[in-house]
Amino acid sequence: MSKNWHIPRRRFLRGLGTAIALPMLEAMAPSVSALAAAAGDAATRGKPGGPTRMAFVYLPNGHDMANWTPKGTGENYELAQILEPLRAHQKDLMVITGLAQKHAEANGDGAGDHARASATFLTGCQARKTAGADIKVGISVDQIAANRIGHETRLPSLELTCDQGRRSGECDSGYACVYQFNIAWRSENQPLNPEPDPKQAFDRLFAGANRKETKEARAKRELYDKSVLDAVLEDARGLQANLGTTDRRKLDEYLTAIRDIENRVAQSANYLVKVPMGDQHIPKDYSFEQHIRLMYDLQVLAFQSDITRISTFLVAHDGSNRTYPTVGVPEEHHELSHHGGKEEKKAKLAKINRFHTTQFAYFLERLKAVKEGEGTLLDNCMIVYGSGISDGDAHNHDNLPVLLAGRGGGTIQTGRHLKLDGRVPMNNLYLSMLERMRAPIEHFGDSTGLLKGLA
Repeated sequence: MSKNWHIPRRRFLRGLGTAIALPMLEAMAPSVSALAAAAGDAATRGKPGGPTRMAFVYLPNGHDMANWTPKGTGENYELAQILEPLRAHQKDLMVITGLAQKHAEANGDGAGDHARASATFLTGCQARKTAGADIKVGISVDQIAANRIGHETRLPSLELTCDQGRRSGECDSGYACVYQFNIAWRSENQPLNPEPDPKQAFDRLFAGANRKETKEARAKRELYDKSVLDAVLEDARGLQANLGTTDRRKLDEYLTAIRDIENRVAQSANYLVKVPMGDQHIPKDYSFEQHIRLMYDLQVLAFQSDITRISTFLVAHDGSNRTYPTVGVPEEHHELSHHGGKEEKKAKLAKINRFHTTQFAYFLERLKAVKEGEGTLLDNCMIVYGSGISDGDAHNHDNLPVLLAGRGGGTIQTGRHLKLDGRVPMNNLYLSMLERMRAPIEHFGDSTGLLKGLA
């Protein structure tokens, strides 16, 4: 390979109905550096090998806060039982306690905390109490970033879930179902419905520019049991001939990961889409853990290939009555969250919470396995993991269970428990994240300024 040879950052491997974006390669370094210098790109310039990404992972029904909250503060803190599965990643995350979303509270609107919890989590706004079509809340933080930098990637943002959504009707005390089944909002009355089907999400990531051609190519692949990689094989071989040893290895690892996920998606396609609402009548061959991990893997691929830099993942909707027999909890999640102080119920709720942090640990492990420059993909991420309710029995929206994983391209000091005084607006955290995404705004929801203590 010539020392002066380099490829553009937006290079794709192309074939009939397929466009596979490339991961960050050393051969891209000259073009990336030039672009950063010209644009004054703080998210790329001087950072360990890639742009900054942001993701939001939402869990329903609150947590057993006694078994969530760490002991100690700063770097000298001990993970509680629920967070213990994250021990291997403790230096890569920050536990934040003391954040609140005051507009998730009733504020005169009566019952409906589950609807408000999810509707407000990323918007910071009070949801209009209606079961009709006149829904209103606010644009979400992910979409503020997407509006500013989404044009730089093929997909402005990616929205995923493990629940079949409801787009009409009433779900919680006079609130439309749409509030509970969406956390991303393009505008104050336009939710972005998340995709529950891994196959549809995979196809979206690697679809070509021509929709008709993509549909025909997909049908042909399914008929002849072909991979998306088969369509771009010739282009990939031509590219590899010009790459150095490190880049060839990185590209091989990336393409192998795509094929692995594509195979797992195909194997699960026959039953994942049958799950109604993620609550009852779940097929015997359905694996919630497998579903979650596929969705996490798709986000890793999307970030690794720079298809998008922004994602939201509604793991389960607030108010979910999913059961968790694989961890010894046959009772319904929402019912257990109303524990009434009973230790037996709280212990089972903690098992559910721990199950979810175990899956999140898998996500972090996969992000850390991808090398970017001098660091990892996780180093260039900011991932909020949490819930819009703290204690499910009290339905309170202060002292929320929140984790922030990743170093934001070197701008966040992780490995700490950041304990905040009082009810600090969670929207202060979002302001700080938007600034790191090159999408700064002066005010968001009830924000009072940038969140202090991240760096």
